[in-house]
Amino acid sequence: MCCRWSPAGGTGSSACLTWAGLGERTANHLDSVTGECRLGMVPTHRSAAGDRPGERGCLPNLQYLSLANCRKFTDKGLQYLATGKGCRKLIYLDLSGCTQISVDGFRCVASGCCSLQHLKIDDMVTLTDSCLLALIEKCQQLVSISLLGSPHLSDVAFKAVFQSRKLSKIRIEGNSRITDASFKLLSKHCSNLSHVYIADCQKITDNSLKAMSSLKNIYVLNVADCVRISDPGIRNFLEGSSGGKIRELNLTNCIRVSDISLLRISQRCHSLTYLSLRYCENVTDSGIELLGNMDSLISIDLSGTSISDQGLAALGANSNLKELIVSECLGITDIGIQKFCQQAKDVERLDISHCLQITNQTLKTLAFCCHFITSLNVAGCPKMTDISIQYLTSVCRYLHVLDISGCVHLSDRALKYVRKSCKQLRILKMLYCRSITKSAVLKLEARVQSTEYSSEDPPVWFGYDRQGNLLNCGLKPENETGNDNHNMILLNESNE
Repeated sequence: MCCRWSPAGGTGSSACLTWAGLGERTANHLDSVTGECRLGMVPTHRSAAGDRPGERGCLPNLQYLSLANCRKFTDKGLQYLATGKGCRKLIYLDLSGCTQISVDGFRCVASGCCSLQHLKIDDMVTLTDSCLLALIEKCQQLVSISLLGSPHLSDVAFKAVFQSRKLSKIRIEGNSRITDASFKLLSKHCSNLSHVYIADCQKITDNSLKAMSSLKNIYVLNVADCVRISDPGIRNFLEGSSGGKIRELNLTNCIRVSDISLLRISQRCHSLTYLSLRYCENVTDSGIELLGNMDSLISIDLSGTSISDQGLAALGANSNLKELIVSECLGITDIGIQKFCQQAKDVERLDISHCLQITNQTLKTLAFCCHFITSLNVAGCPKMTDISIQYLTSVCRYLHVLDISGCVHLSDRALKYVRKSCKQLRILKMLYCRSITKSAVLKLEARVQSTEYSSEDPPVWFGYDRQGNLLNCGLKPENETGNDNHNMILLNESNE
């Protein structure tokens, strides 16, 4: 449960209220927000007008309200938002996970909160076109909208949303009904659009990117898992008005994207700071070498690609690179890491998890060259031994995050090195570390903010057995991909 009441800027002119995840919150509690505040949370803030808790109209300046994952209130509760005195200035509303809300509830929101600018309705499998249309009809001031995990919405609803000329940020994920037709309309009306997140929308094709090429100020584009996106679509978008302005580009699992797109990126994207080509299987060293000359690039994710030592060495030419993620890149060896680290000495975050050829030599090189490393992921690297941690901790004193999950040869001695030298360590993951004992972990827990530990054998998809011997088949089952990716250190996307 999260309850928060705070004036913006400390002036009493606006307020924020969060009841995220409070399953017992009912309609009467919403009445307390808009009316007398006689139930539930009692705010201690006294407004500039002298309102005290318990007085009618005690939230006249409420601007931010989150009811995310509150399941016990009903449409009746939302009626208070429409009729109460406290929510007329509401500009931000989060109804994520409130699957009990019907069309009538959304009509109430629309009637009472017509000044809404930011709307978040994620994880709503019950959300239909009718619900969204009822809301959009009166809420014409929307600047940002998030509709992650709403699979039943169609072009009918999205076209209504995209009529808003003030819209600057959209987030849509996991929808197989939205088509290119919606984005053709979006490109005509939403000239202020700057952030586009349309992940895992299976019907989106190159035509959508072509339509958005006319938009002039897109800084963030995420089309992860839109598997029909290919090189022509990327070319059309990058040659458009936003090509030279794009700062973050996520092409994760766009399996039809190849080195041709990387050529366009290197030629056009002079402001690009973050690039994800995760699981783009047609990307090779030839294309990756082009990225080494992009001085603006700060973070790049090449996990699951066919990059080898040659491509890694070329990336090292970019001395501005702060984060490199090359998880599950089986062509990478100690030699490639050495060539990269000798050039990119200011790298701060490195993920080389599940690179099965990596040995102690890599951490020795890292310790020698990259003293400012703050986050390191070597999960699933079975050749690591205690001496590698000794190399690392003897020099890299700024380490905040370390993941050694599945390093089956690491023992309590490795934790002793960590405990002695890594005074700034906050997160330590040690899943599937069979040679590390619980007692050694307990000694470290008092000094580390968060630890994850298990002494189980590594799962089959790690690609090796409990002794670190490589298996013939190391592929990860499809139904496990979502559960174990938490062992990797990932860049959080753009913070829309």
